[in-house]
Amino acid sequence: MEKQFITWCNIPAILGFMVLVVICAALYSMYVRLIKLKNTTAEAFSDIDVQLKKRYDLIPNILTIANKFMEHERGLFEQITALRSQVNSIPSDLEHAQQKFEIDSKISSLMGQVRVQLENYPQLKSDQTMLQAMQTYEEQEAHIAAARSFYNAAVKELNNAVEIFPSSLIALLIGVKQAPFIKAEGKETERIDASQYFN
Repeated sequence: MEKQFITWCNIPAILGFMVLVVICAALYSMYVRLIKLKNTTAEAFSDIDVQLKKRYDLIPNILTIANKFMEHERGLFEQITALRSQVNSIPSDLEHAQQKFEIDSKISSLMGQVRVQLENYPQLKSDQTMLQAMQTYEEQEAHIAAARSFYNAAVKELNNAVEIFPSSLIALLIGVKQAPFIKAEGKETERIDASQYFN
């Protein structure tokens, strides 16, 4: 009888222990998921960063070739060169992602102006070296677009996990934060009026 009483007394302790194990397993599972999402987002940002660096390496070649023909566009070239130097000095991590994206948006906009301006210079448009440089640049833009898409998908997953309870509590405890989406800036969403470049 006494043995049976001891066994019945242990049931609440065993149940309590099992509940504690389940809670700990759930918390650990959320922790692991958050870390994986954070690392996936960091990897996606790193992929974008690599693609952007490849594009930034192409820019001096394009500007050097264009500079021989497009003497009136020096101000534009200087702006691009200054922004390129600025973005290359920013650390390549998620903490500085937003800053990089903002400067890159300005570079993209200015390079768009360069592409439109090329139409004013038929001899430059037919230059083989410039054609190859611009083709490589366009291919790089396609790689960047794919990397941006993967990054935004990873950011969505991470941000959902960081915002939704109860994983939001774990995120707060371990310091996992939301990451910025890459958004098209105002100028990128506007249509380019080519006529403004032909005055």
